[in-house]
Amino acid sequence: MPMTLVIGLLIPLLGTMLGAAFVFFMKGEMPPRLQKVLLGFASGVMVAASVWSLLIPAMELEEAKGVWAVVPAAVGFLLGMGFLFLIDELIPHLHLGNSSPEGPRSRLSRTAMLALAVTIHNLPEGMAVGVVFAGADQGIGSITLASAVAVSLGIAIQNIPEGAIISMPLRAEGNSRWHSFMLGSLSGAVEPVGALAVILLASLLTPLLPYMLAFAAGAMFYVVIEELIPETSQGLHSNLGTIGFAIGFVLMMVLDVVLG
Repeated sequence: MPMTLVIGLLIPLLGTMLGAAFVFFMKGEMPPRLQKVLLGFASGVMVAASVWSLLIPAMELEEAKGVWAVVPAAVGFLLGMGFLFLIDELIPHLHLGNSSPEGPRSRLSRTAMLALAVTIHNLPEGMAVGVVFAGADQGIGSITLASAVAVSLGIAIQNIPEGAIISMPLRAEGNSRWHSFMLGSLSGAVEPVGALAVILLASLLTPLLPYMLAFAAGAMFYVVIEELIPETSQGLHSNLGTIGFAIGFVLMMVLDVVLG
């Protein structure tokens, strides 16, 4: 496996680890205002990555079909949304800050259900990184290695606040700093695994790449709409989440255009 690809797949995990390391420098829980900004920022990055790095390239790959070029993007997007909806409904999980688990009833421990919630959240990001690197590796359309690196960097940047949002509440619940850091870091481990699985699948099913790009976009949009936006909008300081969204969206847009 080329070293560039290995580094590209690991960059998002490093972002999560950097965010999880906040437990060594900050005491107590994350200030609510900062959490709102970071949640909004993560939402903005994911939406911009979905549009510029996934949906637009998916339509460009099919531009020879004229007006029908939008069909694979539309179908893939809806399938991605539906896939995450099914996972959300069928897998028991518990989001940080909530006392009631989601999904079917289960005897799983609180820690196990928290881990499943994070896995559901991070899987689409790994898929997004994997599918753009697959497109770049195959030299398909406008997807370049630089644009793939831009997606990886964008996901890594938004993983920094995610790692902190996961590890710091664990520390506040009484876990040691190292234990909280390790759990927060492991929350991002699903991303390189998911990315590698998508790359291997794309190499076998190249004609489906436009659908896979849009699928990853739909899955990320589901996470933003179902989890991040509601958490950002609830309670006080929701305007800070809006500001964070704008910053994250513009940063990812600039990364994609400048590096792509």
